Amino acid sequence: MNNKSEFQFKIETKPDFAFLNVKIPSGKTLRVEASAMASMDSNIVMKTKLTGGFKRFLTGESLFINEFSAENGEGEINIAPGPPGDMEHIYLENTNVYLQSSAFVASSMNVTTDTKWQGFKRGFFSGNSFFLIKCSGVGDLWFNAYGGIIELDVDGDYVVDTGYIIGFTDGLTYDVKSVGGYKSLFFSGEGLVCRFQGKGKVWIQTKNISPFTSFLYIFRPVEKRSSTSD
Repeated sequence: MNNKSEFQFKIETKPDFAFLNVKIPSGKTLRVEASAMASMDSNIVMKTKLTGGFKRFLTGESLFINEFSAENGEGEINIAPGPPGDMEHIYLENTNVYLQSSAFVASSMNVTTDTKWQGFKRGFFSGNSFFLIKCSGVGDLWFNAYGGIIELDVDGDYVVDTGYIIGFTDGLTYDVKSVGGYKSLFFSGEGLVCRFQGKGKVWIQTKNISPFTSFLYIFRPVEKRSSTSD
C-alpha cells in the first residue's frame, strides 16, 4: 500500500463530511457502492450489477454495486458516502484489507471484494456483524468512517474497542474480549474490545455510532395511548 493511484482524485471537505471526486479516464471503469454517486459528467455510463449474493446480503450491504465507465473522453464523478465522517484511500498491491461491513466506498475494477466469516463468537460478541469485507488484488480502494480516521501501525499486541474499528491488514490476528470481565462490561460503560496480535495496520474511527444512537433513542416519537374508562 502506497500513494500510487490509477485515477486522479481529490477527497474534499475532510475530515467531517468527506466527498470524493474522481476523474475517470476514457474507457476505464470505477466500482462504487450503491447509492453513493452524487453527481457525474454526462459521458459517464452506469451499469448496476448483482454481486456477492447471499453472503453480501448477510453483511447488511446492498446486493447491488454500480460500475461507472467514461466514454468518448475523460469523465468526472462525485461520490458521497452515507456516514458523516472522513474517507481514506489506499493502493493495494496483492495485499488484503478487511473492512467493517459499512466502510467500502469505491475501488478499481482489479480490486475484488468478498465476505469473510468472523465466526459466531466473534461476530455475536462484537455487536457488529458476523462478516467482514475482504478487499484484495491490485488497485485503488476508498473507505469511509463515522468521524475521523486514524491509521495505527501495530507490532505486537494492541487493543481497540469494537465500535471504533474500520479495518485492518493481513498479518494481524484478533479475538474479541470484554475489557475487564463481564461485570465491567455491564456496569463500567466500556464495551467489548478487539485484541490484535501480529504486525500490520489498523484503521480506527474517532466516533462510535452506538452511544449516539442510544442518545437519540430517548428523543424518539412515542405514540400516546388514550385512556378509556368503562
